[in-house]
Amino acid sequence: MFRLDNKKAVITGGGSGIGKSISKLFALEGAAVHILEVNSESAHEAAEEIKKSGGAVIVHKCNVAEQKEMKNIFENIGPIQILVNNAGIAHVGKADTTNEKDFDKVISVNIKGVYNCIHAAIPQLRKAGGGCIINMASVAAQVGIPDRFAYSTAKGAVMAMTLSVAKDYLLENIRCNSISPARVHTPFVDGFLKNNYPGKEEEMFEKLSKTQPIGRMGTPDEIAALALYLCSDEASFITGCDYLIDGGFVKLNN
Repeated sequence: MFRLDNKKAVITGGGSGIGKSISKLFALEGAAVHILEVNSESAHEAAEEIKKSGGAVIVHKCNVAEQKEMKNIFENIGPIQILVNNAGIAHVGKADTTNEKDFDKVISVNIKGVYNCIHAAIPQLRKAGGGCIINMASVAAQVGIPDRFAYSTAKGAVMAMTLSVAKDYLLENIRCNSISPARVHTPFVDGFLKNNYPGKEEEMFEKLSKTQPIGRMGTPDEIAALALYLCSDEASFITGCDYLIDGGFVKLNN
């Protein structure tokens, strides 16, 4: 079950964190993986790990916020069956403490980047006879989280885009769903704690972990497993859905 043999998968931000886990798992399950990544060093490291495991992978250094760049890359890749819109950036700030430059940057990557990839991918999904799009949303789109104004705004838009795309391409055999993680232990989290809480990393890690009712953060591999299911033929009856993977954060935090 859940094999991706003879399928071509494009994964944005596939060189690190959640994206890296998705890239590795999809390749392990038989997909030909194309990693789209602004950080070529991390992307090539991920690709080497995939190749050592016998997987097929190609790296494309790019910026998802640049539409022309995305169109060229997707045209060169050709027909695809899977797109995972995972690339994104975080931001800390309230409405009155978020400056315009930072707001525009978050919107450019987290909203326009998703749009650019969907816009470029649809013709290639059509050529393949259909397929699946996964957008990485967040619990921040569904509940109020302190100091995440721009990020929450962007992830709310991603959820709305997911519904729109699912509706518009129902009859073309193109499914679209989103995944909404809570806190996941990635290198970003470690860097955030090191930069903002020097000397108190362990204490703050424990505190952040316990904001999930289940008592810990998620792992990138757990998110990847959900993405694999949603992109597999076994999930062919699922479209227009958002999947919380949050240790009870949204429904049980009361």
